[in-house]
Amino acid sequence: MSTLYLKASKEDISKYVIFSGDPWRVEILQKLLDNPKHIAFSREFNTYTGTYKGVPITISSTGIGAPSAAIAMEELYDCGMEVAVRMGTVMGLKDDMLGKLLIPNGAMRMESTSDTYAPKGFPAVANIDLINSMNRSVLSNNRKYINGITCTMDGFYSQMRESRLSKKMNTDILKTFDDIEKYNISGVDMETSLMLVLGNLMDIKVCSVTMTTVLRNLKEVLEGEDRKKAEEDLCKIVLDGIIIYDREGYKYE
Repeated sequence: MSTLYLKASKEDISKYVIFSGDPWRVEILQKLLDNPKHIAFSREFNTYTGTYKGVPITISSTGIGAPSAAIAMEELYDCGMEVAVRMGTVMGLKDDMLGKLLIPNGAMRMESTSDTYAPKGFPAVANIDLINSMNRSVLSNNRKYINGITCTMDGFYSQMRESRLSKKMNTDILKTFDDIEKYNISGVDMETSLMLVLGNLMDIKVCSVTMTTVLRNLKEVLEGEDRKKAEEDLCKIVLDGIIIYDREGYKYE
């Protein structure tokens, strides 16, 4: 039987899974695979399986935010996923981050979905072997990386960007960043901490690889060809990182 939302089954899914928030970034990524098979495009979940340099890899989207990311991880875990990599974008909180990769060691849990799985004291941490593999891939693709701590939140317009409603309600969006910067947080996204928590509960290998496309409060933004090139590099970096991980001999007990 296929899963409820992703419409995937065990024979469709590789042990290696890359998750992209944007379903259309999956279309960019699948062009780098050999013999990609389209599994389904159901709701926000767009899924392919193919090979890259001889290694079977599944790619799927999660949509925006932790609740739908949890559905994607749950259903592909049911299908035999053993390694999960979040591939997406992040808002950088340090001035020199634009265009750099943030590959966090761990994440601050300010989203609520992971709270339904584990208490706040449970850490959201990435697998060190995957981190090291992705770091090497970044350098081999002529980009720079940061291994810091990221923060995952639920509310984009209530916590991360001013809107008509936030102004009407006198919500101080900038205070969000002031409150977390004292903890030396490098960036903010909407999925990472949930995915790190779930990966550890599932006893699989998990990490997050994010491209900094915007700085705090839109102070700087990657646009046009720079943004397009950054997205293309992100796709190749994550694929190459999985190959490095696979070939270094890290095995599952």
